[in-house]
Amino acid sequence: MKSAQFLVNSIFLLNALFSLSRATSTHTYDSFLHCLSLYSEDSSSIAKVIYTQNNSSYPSVLEFSMQNLRFSTATTPKPWLIITRFDASQIQATIYCSREHGLQIRTRSGGHDLEGLSYVSEVPCVIIDLINFRSVDVDEENRVAWVQSGATLGIGGYFSGGGYGLLFRNYGLAGDNIIDAQFIDVNGRILDRKATGEDLFWAIRGGGGATVTTFKVTKTLEQNAIKLIHRWQFVAHNLPDETFFMVDLIASVNSSQEGKRTGLASFSLFFLGDVDELVPLIQERFPELGLVKEDCTEMSWIESILFFGGIQNKSLDVLFDKLSKQNLIM
Repeated sequence: MKSAQFLVNSIFLLNALFSLSRATSTHTYDSFLHCLSLYSEDSSSIAKVIYTQNNSSYPSVLEFSMQNLRFSTATTPKPWLIITRFDASQIQATIYCSREHGLQIRTRSGGHDLEGLSYVSEVPCVIIDLINFRSVDVDEENRVAWVQSGATLGIGGYFSGGGYGLLFRNYGLAGDNIIDAQFIDVNGRILDRKATGEDLFWAIRGGGGATVTTFKVTKTLEQNAIKLIHRWQFVAHNLPDETFFMVDLIASVNSSQEGKRTGLASFSLFFLGDVDELVPLIQERFPELGLVKEDCTEMSWIESILFFGGIQNKSLDVLFDKLSKQNLIM
């Protein structure tokens, strides 16, 4: 337990902030692209990482990780450009040129943004897509890791949103466990925790390999789902910190009675421990649920992410799939 906690307490972040300048209609793509070529260290690669609205790949690049499809309509304001950067100098150039041309900037780590803040703007904007910033370098000896913002499904957004996940009751929010950060400010400076000061470091912040136990138990209205939900409200928050207990409601499913429909409640629990600890705990605190050992499955923490995401019969490699439409809880 201590080794897992120490590792999650030692995570780094690469992120980018944005400018809020407004654009004027006199600026053109050509002048912006010319500015990028002047201020990028490798100007020859600029064309390879830029997608304009006239580019045939633009729609697929914009929508590849979009979680809220109402932002994909024809009337949704679209960004001027999408820039998929390969190094920090290209991000610095984008920030400078956006300021010079009065453009807003949106940063996108994984795109799993239900409110559309990372890819929608009422005024002309540029998306800096951090999909190519996805390396994870682990120092096992010192138990620390550098994690770039675009890693997995977009760890930058996860961290900067606080880092709410299944382990938070035991280890706290992921954002509270970041010990340093490297990011680029609106002036294009690359800063770390010491350079930014504690106030800004606090503002930009919103693992493990242990065995966990999970279960999903479903109950229909005929099986007293309403009474169980009422009881769950008094049980869940009083369970040990190693647990995360939630219930999902499904409005209408086929009933056991032919031709009829019924409601369904799905009780799902994550427990940082083994099944022999969990079953007697739930049988004591929530006997009405009727949990038995056969309802439970032991797995690694990372496998539990697939379990709670409803992803079945797939390898862990799916976590690296930027096209995934799954809402995963980490």
